[in-house]
Amino acid sequence: MKPSIGKSWIGAAVLAAGMLAAGAAMADDVVRHKIPNSDFPILRAVEVPAGKTTVYLSGAVPSVIDEKADKATVAAYGDTEAQTGSVLKSIDKTLADLGLKMGDVVKMQVFLVGDPAKGGKMDFAGFMKGYTKFFGTKDQPNLPTRSVVQVAGLAGPGFLVEIEVTAVRP
Repeated sequence: MKPSIGKSWIGAAVLAAGMLAAGAAMADDVVRHKIPNSDFPILRAVEVPAGKTTVYLSGAVPSVIDEKADKATVAAYGDTEAQTGSVLKSIDKTLADLGLKMGDVVKMQVFLVGDPAKGGKMDFAGFMKGYTKFFGTKDQPNLPTRSVVQVAGLAGPGFLVEIEVTAVRP
């Protein structure tokens, strides 16, 4: 007796549909722990349940915003706020290409170069102005865990910001 391809295909389809439904039902099971008694826009911790797919994005750097400026200068890429916005837009596009959103980001690592206009100190306030346009908003309230460090330099002259993220596929 020949096996029935139709029945095995239907069984596989039902199993796959069930798995997709289970995955969709688990989209809200990532647990985000806020910092107690704080409205600072990062999380204390994130719990990702077993079986979730994590997606690790490479570090992203800013795009040129002033084509007339020397590409080896901060002027070509903008200040820390502008560069943060540029980098987060790039990350948003990469996530979208992968079927993800900024709200799926659970971990962020930020590398800031000291801004020459700030006496060589990182511009944390400028970073936060750019960051809060993407995280902790009414439209995108999900926050990641996050680290921000000042580094001596990045791959390109004029870069003040590099960000890498980890996202969880819902």
